[in-house]
Amino acid sequence: MNRVFAVADNIFSPLGATTAENFRQVMAGNSGIRAVNNSNLSPEVFYASLFNELPEDALHTRFEKICIASIADALKNSGISLSSPDTVFILSTTKGNIELIESNEMSEELRQRVSLFNTAKKITAHFNAANKPLVVSNACISGVLAVLIAKRLLQSGAYRHAVVTGADVLSRFIISGFQSLHAMSSDVCKPFDKSRNGINLGECAATMVLTAEQKNAVIEIGGGASSNDANHISGPSRTGHELAYAVSSALKESNVSATDLSFISAHGTATLYNDEMEAKAFAYSGLAKVPLHSLKGHYGHTLGAAGVVESIITYHSLLQQVVLPSKNFSEHGVSEKVNVSNVLQKSDKHHALKTASGFGGCNAAILYSTT
Repeated sequence: MNRVFAVADNIFSPLGATTAENFRQVMAGNSGIRAVNNSNLSPEVFYASLFNELPEDALHTRFEKICIASIADALKNSGISLSSPDTVFILSTTKGNIELIESNEMSEELRQRVSLFNTAKKITAHFNAANKPLVVSNACISGVLAVLIAKRLLQSGAYRHAVVTGADVLSRFIISGFQSLHAMSSDVCKPFDKSRNGINLGECAATMVLTAEQKNAVIEIGGGASSNDANHISGPSRTGHELAYAVSSALKESNVSATDLSFISAHGTATLYNDEMEAKAFAYSGLAKVPLHSLKGHYGHTLGAAGVVESIITYHSLLQQVVLPSKNFSEHGVSEKVNVSNVLQKSDKHHALKTASGFGGCNAAILYSTT
């Protein structure tokens, strides 16, 4: 079976327009999250990571612009093109162009415009793509699941290369939805902390370029799996067993044990139930002693982009042999004694685990390894 590698990437976020810039900002402990007072988005002040300005482009929406910017930067030095029949494009998003329904009268044209598949086609048309795009929209595991699907397509021989882009932008529709669930934090989010009280949202586009050709590749996509709690439309499992199943399956496929892991990049939304469930899952999987962190304190919850942007930071951390601290964490706040990282650490281990969980009870886990 073909091995699959990550050979190029981009993070386009409020922290920067390139992966290198974003990684420097995260290493420095900086965050894109700020208090937002914008009545077009919410009648009340909320905390989020938002773009200030985006590239001028009258032909594309805000969502499409950030996707195009991210893809273009990721591809420019990769030697891989979407115009090749050997390359598949996968878009990971939860809401795409949904903000268009807020300022336009509903029509058939608008329905087509907000269709996620049509949005993906418009993005890939910019790059003269040879193949129809694929769309993965499975709540907040979309990004991790998109990478896992891309890996399996390349392993099967259906394609030689894959471009995976995860993206979402914020709108009144999205913000009001999380506010109605009382899931928004009244301050900066604090994953796994005793005083956590909800999420911060964020805008981002992130792109990974994958290939089945090793050449000079230094990051390999390892085992991965998904599962479902079958518990509640928005509330996660109370036991963590279902995420633990995905984690254990990913480790088994990769032939990696707990002692081989440098760290875990957790979903870590900073809601009471998500962080508790994840902690139980890691303990149940025998990973309680492995250092873990959440990147939500830097980016907010970027929805369909989360699994991709956090994967990129994960394997660049492996390359730099560092374990990042979990921003805003100060006091242990989950029932299991998991090892939440609160200082920058060095590690020479070659494997890291990325997890994600989302509405509908979905879970996903994937391994990244240095070659």
